[in-house]
Amino acid sequence: MSERVLVINSGSSSLKWQLFDGAEVAAKGTVGRIGEPGGDAADHAEALRGVLSSADLSGLAAVGHRVVQGGADFDGPVVVDDKVVEAIERLSPLAPLHNPANLAGIRVARDLLPDVPQVAVFDTAFHRTMPPEAATYAIDTAVAERYGVRRYGFHGTSHAYVSRETARLLGRDPADVNVITLHLGNGASACAVRGGRSVATSMGLSPLQGLVMGTRSGDLDPAVLVHLHRVAGMSVDELDTLLNHRSGLRGLAGDNDMRAIVRGRAAGDAAATLAFDVYCRRITEYVGAYLAVLGRLDAITFTAGVGENTPEVRACALANLETLGIEVDTERNAAGGPVISPDGARVTVLVVPTAEELEIAQQARAVLAS
Repeated sequence: MSERVLVINSGSSSLKWQLFDGAEVAAKGTVGRIGEPGGDAADHAEALRGVLSSADLSGLAAVGHRVVQGGADFDGPVVVDDKVVEAIERLSPLAPLHNPANLAGIRVARDLLPDVPQVAVFDTAFHRTMPPEAATYAIDTAVAERYGVRRYGFHGTSHAYVSRETARLLGRDPADVNVITLHLGNGASACAVRGGRSVATSMGLSPLQGLVMGTRSGDLDPAVLVHLHRVAGMSVDELDTLLNHRSGLRGLAGDNDMRAIVRGRAAGDAAATLAFDVYCRRITEYVGAYLAVLGRLDAITFTAGVGENTPEVRACALANLETLGIEVDTERNAAGGPVISPDGARVTVLVVPTAEELEIAQQARAVLAS
């Protein structure tokens, strides 16, 4: 079978793509501002036609598509057929900003590359191994079942890749390793991985729950929404905008770029300092909780933009955990890893670059070979 896989991440107004030949990136690009005046393409069909004309796609084994929400329907990658398309569309109310855009990319690729297998890889699939007590919210069961209310989790391709790469760096089989993976980007999530399987993750029904993020609040008392509706008269749409676009680092300090937050903190800016401390405190709390869930912890791994590039966050998030066997070596942390814990530490702390597109390509090949 050919090792060439085109990976497509289709957003509402963008189309990101990478062409893999084995593990190597043969070509990549982004088509932006789709459908906008002066944008790169009028629609997703024109965007993908541009990709087809700019890259050599001969001998493709598959096209792998990132799909955000797979619900309870999908626990792994699947070859796309009409039933899969219908299921992704049916799940769109659970991810209204993502699934319709992901589906647009799938439909266009099926039309333009009809002889190439299309494979859907779901952000949620890795977390389908969570036990019921981790995935279930304590609300009326009938309501939850009727409307699909449960913890789904996201960033699954990243957590899967990084946890497996952590085991490789430790020289151990993934089935023997317990790791907490911290995907810290503009979106952020934590995951407890026992023996290669997700057993807990911080994001929930949507990517809004959990850690503090660039513009998202993360964990919040649900009564805050009721209070703001009753007292401030905020509508559902206004509350959605507040929590997804005007919260997190931006809400606390006016900027969702962690680099700006770190600079502001160093300069003594009170808002930046508070934002940084709230951000790190939330990570610390999840690390402690997931250590308790796992029982035995072999490694903690930082990944994604903030996790890979901000030693200040890594040091602060894991400060004062020495009694739990968790330490960060100052010089190794400043150097960026991969190992940033001191020799002899009970828990190895690492920095591992994520490779979500490569994971999608590998999963696409695997499902075709199975």
